[in-house]
Amino acid sequence: MVEGLQLQLYMGAVIAEPAPRALIEALVSVQVTEATGSQSGFQLVFTAAGSGALMRELLPAGFFDAPRRVIVAVTLNGEREILIDGVITRHELTASNEPGKTQLTVTGLDVSQMMDLIDFSGFPWPALTVEGRVALMIAKYAMYGIVPLVVPSVLVAVPNPLERINGQRGTDLAYIKRLASEVGYTFHVTPGPEVGMSLAYWGPEIKVGEVQPALTVNMDQHSNVDALTLGFDGIQKTLFVFFIQQPDSRVPIPIPVPDIGPLNPPLGPRMPVPLSYTKLDMASPEGEDDSTARLDAVTAAMRGLARASQKADVISGSGSLRVTRYGRVLRARKLVGVRGAGLTHDGLYFVKSVTHSIKPGDYTQNFRLTRNALQSFTQALPV
Repeated sequence: MVEGLQLQLYMGAVIAEPAPRALIEALVSVQVTEATGSQSGFQLVFTAAGSGALMRELLPAGFFDAPRRVIVAVTLNGEREILIDGVITRHELTASNEPGKTQLTVTGLDVSQMMDLIDFSGFPWPALTVEGRVALMIAKYAMYGIVPLVVPSVLVAVPNPLERINGQRGTDLAYIKRLASEVGYTFHVTPGPEVGMSLAYWGPEIKVGEVQPALTVNMDQHSNVDALTLGFDGIQKTLFVFFIQQPDSRVPIPIPVPDIGPLNPPLGPRMPVPLSYTKLDMASPEGEDDSTARLDAVTAAMRGLARASQKADVISGSGSLRVTRYGRVLRARKLVGVRGAGLTHDGLYFVKSVTHSIKPGDYTQNFRLTRNALQSFTQALPV
């Protein structure tokens, strides 16, 4: 492994324990992908020698069968980061006539995959808020160390059970995501802070808080990224409009929606001008026709604000780095600084996705960045 870096691999049926030594010695590479708006995934590649314990004992015993649990963590300079807490969905053996070239590839998704196995369509949720439904669905998977972190929404209307009872559509994961979309929220499962524990976050996508050390380019020995490309899509910026009905005349009234708010502030002083117009129409998680024209002003405004903020990131970036040079592990769904890219592109960015690639002697990360404005509010960034 890389100097100063330790890799920990845990596997088990439900409770993951340190992997057998023979399995660690056979490990060729690890790849983990974490991204906003989707499940995290992993891929492990092992050398599968015919005379080794992996082929003779572990594989025949079903050690890699789905949905076996897998946890990957790294410790860099004494600080541990849990990269993935997931379950195996598939394994594939690539046989080769060359000695030592036969490999076993194990692929999986984060533990939220266990929430996507059984279709509970039709299950009634009488007199429960959206938050209550989400918390109860997540609580069913406590055996996998999943802890609900549910942020209440202002959309707290609960239908009278004598008039209507909400019914679930699809699996728990699909329904939770539909409920999140209904109120402009996001849902994802983040591993940690301890091994065997994950936080199931249901709430607004937060683009404030702790800033990770800056990605530095064009500064000679101070540069810590291998490549960085930044771009601006001037056409993507859209003005969203929702309609509400005046109670007496029933005439639809158009209201423009801002794309910034307390949880999605401008990350720079120069906000791009929208060049297109889009009408906001949303469907409810129960599949009913629920356009914004039928909603009250507060409900429609909150949904519209969430949707607009998701489409406001017209500045994007991508690149790669070596973790030993960067000095820590870059994580998705957090802010990071960029410096050395010039006045227009320096400043804070939101880390949209990160792919970790670990091999003996090498740990690299590919990343994608986004933000909603040009230039920087500050001249100082954490390094």
